[in-house]
Amino acid sequence: MDDVQHFAGPPDWLWYILFYFFLAGLSGGSYVLATLLRLRNAPGDEPMARIGYYIAFPPMLIAPVLLALDLGQPLRFWHMLVNTTPGGFGLNFKYWSPMSIGSWALVVFGAITTVSFAAALVRDGRLRLPLVAWLDGRAFNVVGSLFGLFIAGYTGVLLSVSNQPVWSDTWALGGLFLASGLAGAAALMLLLARYRPEARPSAPMLSISERLYSLLELALIAAFAVTLIAAGTQDIVFGPPWSLLWVVVLAGLLPGLYGLATERLSAGGAAALRYSVVLPLLVLAGVLALRAAIIFSVQL
Repeated sequence: MDDVQHFAGPPDWLWYILFYFFLAGLSGGSYVLATLLRLRNAPGDEPMARIGYYIAFPPMLIAPVLLALDLGQPLRFWHMLVNTTPGGFGLNFKYWSPMSIGSWALVVFGAITTVSFAAALVRDGRLRLPLVAWLDGRAFNVVGSLFGLFIAGYTGVLLSVSNQPVWSDTWALGGLFLASGLAGAAALMLLLARYRPEARPSAPMLSISERLYSLLELALIAAFAVTLIAAGTQDIVFGPPWSLLWVVVLAGLLPGLYGLATERLSAGGAAALRYSVVLPLLVLAGVLALRAAIIFSVQL
C-alpha cells in the first residue's frame, strides 16, 4: 500500500453507519422498483408497487438518525442544512461537497417517501387524504425514483471520493451498492408479497428483475476485486476475517442468480410461499454483509 496516496486516518465508524448504508439502499431500491411497476401497470403491479412505497418510508425515518448518531454530535446535524455562521443565516447547500449534497438528497427523498407512503395508505383505504394521492402521480414517482437511485448508490460514491485504501482504489462502489440495494429491495418486496395475495401476479417479473440485479452485482464485485488487485489492496477487504462475510455475500446472490424465488412464488400455493421465506432473507443477509466487509475492513 502506498502511504503517500493513502494518508488519511480511518473514519472509525460504528455499527450505526452500517445500518444507515443498508437502510438507504433498501429504501432507494424499493422506491425505484415500485415506480417501475406502477409505470408498467400490468395486473397486480399496483398492489406490489404499494408494497415498495411502504418499504421505502420507514428507513427514511431511521437512517438520518443513525447518520446523526455516528457524527458524534447528533443534535448538530441540522447545521449541515442551515448556515449558522453569524451574519450568514440561510440554507447551507454546497454543491461541491458530497456530504452536503447527500444530506439534502436525504431530506428531499425523505419527504418524497412520506408522500408516497401516505398515498399508498389512501389507495388502500386506510387514510383519507385524497390530495396526497393526487400529488403522488407518475411524474412525482419518476422524480422520486431519481432521488432513490441517488440515495441507493450515493453511499458507495461517498466512499470512493475519500482517501482511504480500498475505497479510493476503485470506481465500482457506487454501482455495486446500487445493484445490491435493488436486489435487496426486490427480495424484501417478494417476501412481503406473501401477506398481500393481490400482489403475487407481479412476483415472477419482480424476481426476474432480482436476477438481473444480482447478475450486475456479481459483475461489479468482480470489477471491484480486479481494481483492488491492480492497486495491491485486495488483501485488506478479501483476506481473513472478511472472507467469511464474502461467503455470505455470494450465498445471498444465489437466489437471484438461479431464480429460486421465482419458482417458489409462481407456484402459487401458501405452502410454496412459506417455503420461500429463507431465500429473500438470505439475499438481505448478503446485502448487509457486503457493506460490512467494505466499510469495516478498512478501519482495522
